[in-house]
Amino acid sequence: MFNPNVTVKNMVTTPTAHALIALLARVFMAYIFLIAGWGKINAYAGTAGYMEMMGIPGSLLPLVILIEIGGGLALLVGFQTRIVALGLAIFTLVAGMIFHVGGATPEQITNNSIHLMKNIAITGGFLFVMLQGAGKFSIDNAIEK
Repeated sequence: MFNPNVTVKNMVTTPTAHALIALLARVFMAYIFLIAGWGKINAYAGTAGYMEMMGIPGSLLPLVILIEIGGGLALLVGFQTRIVALGLAIFTLVAGMIFHVGGATPEQITNNSIHLMKNIAITGGFLFVMLQGAGKFSIDNAIEK
């Protein structure tokens, strides 16, 4: 009997496919943090002001940028991937809870709910990266040999 789940499992668990998919997953997840960090640099005053408006000191913005860009780069190249993934998972969930809960209007509540759900999904992805590790095409793999 044909089982599509087994078929897909057999395709993606070959060593080459597994390595390429792990790399692609890291690239996709790193992309959002690299773009977000760079965007905060380009809109520094506005981002700091928004943080202040949400009750977070704007003086923490350099740390946020470091986490997003530094974590994104570490994830991209697969360096200390498990700890970076755990750190970014916590950061993403906390940021979602701070910046995407509630709102003054139904539209804001809906928009924030969507963003919170995305943060929760990204957190889940990071937990999976933490579980699986960086894969073959990574600095971690080269160091472990």
